[in-house]
Amino acid sequence: MTERDEPAGSPSPGLDIEGNRRVANYSPKERRARILWSAGSLVFRAIPRPFFATRAAWLRLFGASIGDHCQIYPTVRIFMPSQLEIGDWSSVGDRAILYNLASIRIGARVTISQGAHLCAGSHDFRDPQMALIRATIRVEDEAWLCADCFIGPDVTVGARAVAMRNVPGGAVMAGNPARQVGER
Repeated sequence: MTERDEPAGSPSPGLDIEGNRRVANYSPKERRARILWSAGSLVFRAIPRPFFATRAAWLRLFGASIGDHCQIYPTVRIFMPSQLEIGDWSSVGDRAILYNLASIRIGARVTISQGAHLCAGSHDFRDPQMALIRATIRVEDEAWLCADCFIGPDVTVGARAVAMRNVPGGAVMAGNPARQVGER
């Protein structure tokens, strides 16, 4: 069989899928934390909707730093609570995804609307093994991340912004790709 005759779905000859699967992307401590959180997240989701303080306390048990008066909804998906910091009076809406392979730091009085996806990790497409990349996301005080927005790795978001790149405080961004449409 030649390269052209490879069955559909076979990995590209340039990719090292086997090498990718052999790489230890997580330390033993992180693996244990992920296993514990897989059970802990079931409890998190079962805590009734209005019991925000109880959910915040549950996250703290798993290493998250959660400020006072936060509202984190039960359908929020959090990958690693120990990599999460949320300031006072912030809210994370229904079905938001906090894929925090690296630290996600959310400031005070921040609103993360429903369906928002904060992705603090990716893969290096230039590496045949598709090495895991972890990069921090910072959401500054008083920012509002609108419904269904996507924030990628290594991004800082200033107040009232939807972005794929760093955004200065006070900027109002919209579109894909994001562009400044005003100032607050």
